[in-house]
Amino acid sequence: MLNIFKNMFAAAPTIDYAELVKNGAIIVDVRTKGEFQGGHIKGSINIPLDTINSKIEELKKKNKIVITCCRSGNRSGMAKSVLERNGIECYNGGAWNVLQNKL
Repeated sequence: MLNIFKNMFAAAPTIDYAELVKNGAIIVDVRTKGEFQGGHIKGSINIPLDTINSKIEELKKKNKIVITCCRSGNRSGMAKSVLERNGIECYNGGAWNVLQNKL
């Protein structure tokens, strides 16, 4: 019985974002253009969430793992879902300023 509870509340595996980037993953910031211009992770690309569907083929051609980020992790989570549904390996990096400290 104890193992059932351990499995239910087990922490998700830790993702080494720095290692993913080192191995070629790209960071896609899904905030608005204005938010992105106010500060972003060096080397990240800006694809606002409301345009992510129009960029799927472009991202597929890159043949890279994608790490999404935004202000809080909400929009990047939505973008992750869209990209995964379209066959792109993707991780939600959450808030861009927190992700930046993990790189």
